[in-house]
Amino acid sequence: MTYTSLFASLILAAVIHASFQLSVSTLTLMSGHAIGRKKSHKQLLRLVGSFIIGALLATVTLLSFIATILSTFINSGNFLLLMTVTCGLLMGLGLSVWIFYYRRGSGTVLWLPRGMAGYLTKRAKKTDRSSEAFSLGMTTVIAELLFTFGPLLIAGITLLQLPNLWQLSGIGIYGVVSVLSLLVVGGIVGSGHRLSGVQKWREKNKRFLQFAAGSALLVLGFYLFVFEVLGAML
Repeated sequence: MTYTSLFASLILAAVIHASFQLSVSTLTLMSGHAIGRKKSHKQLLRLVGSFIIGALLATVTLLSFIATILSTFINSGNFLLLMTVTCGLLMGLGLSVWIFYYRRGSGTVLWLPRGMAGYLTKRAKKTDRSSEAFSLGMTTVIAELLFTFGPLLIAGITLLQLPNLWQLSGIGIYGVVSVLSLLVVGGIVGSGHRLSGVQKWREKNKRFLQFAAGSALLVLGFYLFVFEVLGAML
């Protein structure tokens, strides 16, 4: 694959990562309760900014860790096997997103076990300090690793095919793109718009987001299988 194709795959993986909703849901809940407690605009922005930085740091740390682990055993002999397994994982995750990501019923209740969902909800309601918001942002990224592991894994494999000087840029690009949805919510909060509009939009478009994320995982898995696996075998 060319460097252009590699970066395209990296960015698509990051966009898929950004489409998952746990961090967005938690940030929206945290911001709504901070507004309800009459936090000043400056305090609110500090909480939102700390949450986003925490999510960004957790994402780039996970990606760097995955790439480091892969670099210790990946070689030309097992690359095709790794890519085949990864492509199968992406397709399986795509089907899982279609079926399981949102629970049935109204609202935007996600797949999380009720214990974890209750913990995050409680944390979001009680977050008053920047350090708490920072750790909450990191926690949401880790909690959704079941679905984001696929995009992170393919991003890690992609990074190892880039020159060393470009790998740091790739990590940075992935991190920024992966938190774009959080930056949008942060912009809405910072501009003083009502968060109820964000929640209504999420409820109205949740099935589209679910279908788009699942479809993108399937497309990425199929594309990489054709060009990375079959292309190398022919």
